[in-house]
Amino acid sequence: MNRKLKQFGIGIVLLAILSGAGLFLLRGILLRHVADKRIAACSARYGIGIAYASLKMSSFTSVCVEGLSVVPFGRDTLLRLASAEVKLDFFPLLHGKLSIREIDTEGLVCTFKKQGVVSNYDFLFSRRRQERNGRETGEEVSVGYAGRIDRALEVLFRLLPEDAVMRRTVLMSERDSVCIRFYMPEFVLDDRRYASDIEVTEEDMRGKWHIGGTLDTGTRRIEGRLASAGQGRRIVLPYIRPHYGAAVAFDSIAFSMAQTEPEGKEQLLQGNAEVSGLEVYHAALSPDTIGLDQGKIDYSIRAGERFIELDSASTVYFNRLSFHPFIRAEKEGRWHFTASVHCPPFPAQDLFASLPAALFRHVQGLQADGKLSYDLRADIDFNRLDSLKFSSDLRGHGFRITRMGATDLARMSEEFEYTAYEHNQPVRTFFVGPSNPGFCPLSRISPLLQMAVMQSEDGSFFYHDGFYPGAIGEALAYDLQKGRFARGGSSITMQLVKNVFLNRHKNIARKLEEALIVWLIESQHLTSKERMYEVYLNIIEWGPLVYGAAEASRFYFDKEPSDLTVSEAIFLASIIPKPKHFRSVFNPDATLRGNQLDYYRVIARRLAAKGLMTEEEAETFCPDVQIKGKARNMVLRPDTAACYSSNARVFFSNHP
Repeated sequence: MNRKLKQFGIGIVLLAILSGAGLFLLRGILLRHVADKRIAACSARYGIGIAYASLKMSSFTSVCVEGLSVVPFGRDTLLRLASAEVKLDFFPLLHGKLSIREIDTEGLVCTFKKQGVVSNYDFLFSRRRQERNGRETGEEVSVGYAGRIDRALEVLFRLLPEDAVMRRTVLMSERDSVCIRFYMPEFVLDDRRYASDIEVTEEDMRGKWHIGGTLDTGTRRIEGRLASAGQGRRIVLPYIRPHYGAAVAFDSIAFSMAQTEPEGKEQLLQGNAEVSGLEVYHAALSPDTIGLDQGKIDYSIRAGERFIELDSASTVYFNRLSFHPFIRAEKEGRWHFTASVHCPPFPAQDLFASLPAALFRHVQGLQADGKLSYDLRADIDFNRLDSLKFSSDLRGHGFRITRMGATDLARMSEEFEYTAYEHNQPVRTFFVGPSNPGFCPLSRISPLLQMAVMQSEDGSFFYHDGFYPGAIGEALAYDLQKGRFARGGSSITMQLVKNVFLNRHKNIARKLEEALIVWLIESQHLTSKERMYEVYLNIIEWGPLVYGAAEASRFYFDKEPSDLTVSEAIFLASIIPKPKHFRSVFNPDATLRGNQLDYYRVIARRLAAKGLMTEEEAETFCPDVQIKGKARNMVLRPDTAACYSSNARVFFSNHP
């Protein structure tokens, strides 16, 4: 019995040896058979052609390939590889998983081409094919964000080798005749550390970068640093300049990312990113280049089935400032975003020392004592934009300005020189004060006009701190619906700051600086409310090259602003939003259009509430607007409008 068992055991061992020897001898044939079968399946599934000149196994876990190419059907070549040797982990192979231990490549060239809407890589993002693949394999297609992140990182860290040498590697992007080329002479990954020089070419731009860091596939952690390899040179990011009209440059950037143990069904990514010497330009941000000396974020990102969020444990460092932001994006049909920022009291000077000059030119050099605190809350649900909530609250604690910066923010308190612009070009310059014969103090402006304008533009001007409650949120919701800056939600103070201190470009820089200057003027009482309203009524545009209440009263009614009737006052208030289009409210015979009646009665009721007319007069109010003077000629003969504007421009340029 023991002899038979011994013989059986020997037979099993011999069979295993012979089988192993057979497999070893036939490994190349088996490899090519499996590879060809997989290639055929990929070709049918993704519409790509995969070919190789040579494919062999030097051992059970070592694969060598030469002359590999990937060409999407009817497209340009996506990938070419001269040669590669890949060493695989043995035990994952037994479970059908591919895990790369070492890789050595020569002459890898990846070219991503796009012309118009046609590219040679669109098969990678074809949802229809992905859904069909899921049905064929029985794999669940609908995967939450946590699952997608986990799968992507699992594949990434499984395929990333422990050791690698990649020689003469080229990555190219060609889009609409613009070509970007990244060339790495030699990329080396050894003992979890990687390093490589990168030569970058884009049109007439040349750059040499260096990247280095560590990669630990076992703990799923990666960190690195990218900097210019040229002496005194900076990194200028390619691609965005020719395609988006933007420019981004920096001295260096460092980053780290680690995937921690999942918390239930959620994924947690932690790490940091730090940039030095950052400069950004885009017309939508600012007309000038925005500089940032030092910026860093220590982040904690959570992802669930339907949401991704930046946890409030994250910290953003911005020059001398630091704060903890919270941002959550949840998919409920359409996206639902919530965000908050809380900054407890901090030295006020830290804010003004940290602001980029291109975004806040007028407060550069401003000195302040005391402390500031800040809170922001936003809730934007694209399923219900009418429910949008937004609040931004900057508070001072013993705050005071000790020295003005580049601009005297109290200039409106005294007589000052004002320049009006059209299409970003100066058209009128005049003094706002007694030395100007056309200046009209509040005492000479009809209370009817004062109140009609206020009720039309900013009814709570004398009671709020520069920001009209609720208006900013309403304007933001409207702008998001329109997909552009369509409504500003500006208070009278905001309009003044825009016209007196800032340029007319609608960009993020102007809105941010506008908000800060408004807060400084209002919180520090740099100009009284009465004086601000007086300035406002003397500089706002009321027609083609018609500025201020005195000019407007004479232009439309041939009378002084102190003598205006209710109808005339409401008319002037009604055209402030579009002063150059005042003719649109009139019939060809210069009578008021009937569709204006509702607006006039709304303002009349508000005037009655302020005691400037009786309620009975307001309810039965019927506007009587009799245009006279130059404005009447423009209503009856629209062709005179351009002539008037031209002549007025010449007159005012000769008589400042």
